[in-house]
Amino acid sequence: MKRNQKPILSSVIILTILILFVSQDYTHAQTKSQKIDKLMSLYHQFRQFNGSVLVAEKGDVIYKKGFGFANMEWEIPNDTETKFRLGSITKQFTSMLIMQLVEKGKLKLDDKLSELLPYYRKDIGEKVTIHHLLTHTSGIPSYTGLPGFFQDVSRDPYPVDEFIKKYCSGDLEFEPGSKYKYNNSGYFLLGAIIEKVTGKTYEDILKENILDPLNLKNTGYDHHDPILAKRAAGYENNFDGFVNAPYLDMSLR
Repeated sequence: MKRNQKPILSSVIILTILILFVSQDYTHAQTKSQKIDKLMSLYHQFRQFNGSVLVAEKGDVIYKKGFGFANMEWEIPNDTETKFRLGSITKQFTSMLIMQLVEKGKLKLDDKLSELLPYYRKDIGEKVTIHHLLTHTSGIPSYTGLPGFFQDVSRDPYPVDEFIKKYCSGDLEFEPGSKYKYNNSGYFLLGAIIEKVTGKTYEDILKENILDPLNLKNTGYDHHDPILAKRAAGYENNFDGFVNAPYLDMSLR
């Protein structure tokens, strides 16, 4: 469910700045709202943000607004009900599901990858743990960094085990635990482990354990086919401006 590293990095930077900004001790919520609007308007003006913002404080929404377009060709504006693909923010959902399984005693953080996915190559699977996958320290190459992945692979659906064997099983880039490197393969593997341990699809366990209990009615697993009201188109931002993001089959997320 991730489009491109650069927009996600920009989103992380924006979110970090915004959290630091909002956490300052201002007297009135209106003052905060005005300052947030000024900050986000500047990001939008300089093409660093296209989307929607909601800020809540102690349970009360103090700011919400859309910036830019949900569909740039038709100039349909973003508003506070626009639906977006979440990109790598979904890793937070995956890590939460894993920690729920740890809390229930169905997983341990030092469990080996080869114990949980018996079809995974043993030489690497016996070294890599759940903890390594969660913390991007496994050393397994990230499939999104493979040459030609977005051009040749990303449009095609794959069964989970087949995709793992083919694209998440490369030789280690470094010994597990020795360094950090952001890794999409690790979280694809965690998703496969969740399905293996629970006997359910990632989509079902997500709905049962997070979305329904939190009453997140407008959040869900993304499917390309359904007509989804107020779904935004996907874009990438480069030096020449915004372009349509390449299609990515959701079976690969």
